[in-house]
Amino acid sequence: MSRTAAILLAAGSGTRMGGAVTDKVLALLAGRPVFAHSAAAFAASGIADLYVIVYRDQRQMLTLAALAPTPSLLIAGGAERQDSVAAALAALPPDIAHVFIHDCARPLVRAEQLVALHKIVRREHAVVLAHRVTDTIKKHRSGGRLRTLDRDRLWAMETPQVFARELICAAYARVAKKKLRITDDAQAVEALDHPIALLENPYPNPKLTTSGDLKYLEFLLSHEGEENSKRQNSGAKETPTSQSER
Repeated sequence: MSRTAAILLAAGSGTRMGGAVTDKVLALLAGRPVFAHSAAAFAASGIADLYVIVYRDQRQMLTLAALAPTPSLLIAGGAERQDSVAAALAALPPDIAHVFIHDCARPLVRAEQLVALHKIVRREHAVVLAHRVTDTIKKHRSGGRLRTLDRDRLWAMETPQVFARELICAAYARVAKKKLRITDDAQAVEALDHPIALLENPYPNPKLTTSGDLKYLEFLLSHEGEENSKRQNSGAKETPTSQSER
């Protein structure tokens, strides 16, 4: 029987936090470490049979081990994000068929989104949580000239990004062979010219990058708590809204 693994990336250096916290994935957010929010969403979704936790150092590993869903493997991260993902992929047992890859610096992912992504990947083999670009985006060209890009065709990538195990392993093997530098896992799959489905995220799912992001995430979580309280008081049920696109 095929199984699903979730790679939870927590080895980032957090240099852009400007020293505000010693470890951004262990910084407290609404009373819990940032990492714990992602871990709780995955545990609640029930989609993963195995978790691979990618850590930065031994001190961090001990804390993450106490917070990690079970069963889990703990793997040391590499110098770059892509090195960490490659190490995690190499540690997967042979019966893993699908792989979630999630940056734990995005703590607002929802359990119902994970369930939706799991359904889509079994059909499409590659799917990414994403949102539509609403700003006007311009490309800066030589001589100070600008070119406006069609934002109707632009999407901002998030995580989780989910793939058939054979597909993402082949993609990362090519990255290593060609010595490519990539910024997300979808980019590795793009190089194989394989289609990737998009699951539109109607909710904010920002990445914790700077110290100011902590306050924004706190605000979003408090607002979400207020909305949940209103729904409970009114007896209303939440209905997730999402769509899948090629």
